[in-house]
Amino acid sequence: MEIQMNTTGTNSKNILNSDVEIKGNLKFAGELTFDGKLDGEISTDGVLNLGDNAVINGNINSQSVVVRGKINGNITAKEKIDIKSRTELFGDIRAPKLVIEEGVTFVGKSEVNPNKIPPTPPPALRPGDIPKPPDPAKTTVR
Repeated sequence: MEIQMNTTGTNSKNILNSDVEIKGNLKFAGELTFDGKLDGEISTDGVLNLGDNAVINGNINSQSVVVRGKINGNITAKEKIDIKSRTELFGDIRAPKLVIEEGVTFVGKSEVNPNKIPPTPPPALRPGDIPKPPDPAKTTVR
């Protein structure tokens, strides 16, 4: 099941309250406040606001997202991720800008790259590059 909400060309704000439960993917344009339960993915070029009661089991791809509630999935934003206090997030996050308030539970990896610099792997170490510990027989203590 896939739900699509289209608010292109309007300034309307969509709200799905805490009594809403969705199993499937959610796509929308514009702005959505979601405070319900979702088993599936959320995709938008707009703004997603998750409420304190939101429970998401799936990945989120958004222009910008304000995170509250409980999320079990990865979040990717083209602009910004703002994680509010008391949020429980289990997944990786990626965005040019990141805000995390005090009191957040976050278990995962983050990539914050405002300048869109491509990641470069660290130079490979050769066996001779590994520093050896000092020889205890040659160490003098003063």
